[in-house]
Amino acid sequence: MCGIVAAVAQRDVAPLLIAGLKALEYRGYDSAGLAVLDGGQVRRVRAKGKVREMEALYLADPLAGGTGIAHTRWATHGVPNEANAHP
Repeated sequence: MCGIVAAVAQRDVAPLLIAGLKALEYRGYDSAGLAVLDGGQVRRVRAKGKVREMEALYLADPLAGGTGIAHTRWATHGVPNEANAHP
């Protein structure tokens, strides 16, 4: 089942979003992603597989921003891959 987490704060929200997705892992999913508003630009990171795989990509190239959304997806449409990961 899909899970969605959003946050608005006076600090970088990506760590909060990742923690939120980890709390929803029990629901089952096949891909994960997050998007943050960074200086007027939406930046995102997505990955097939577990939240930890998406988190590793985030740690390699961190996203900074005080507004964001994160999503886990269950493949009810399309194959599980990065292109079909949300958001």
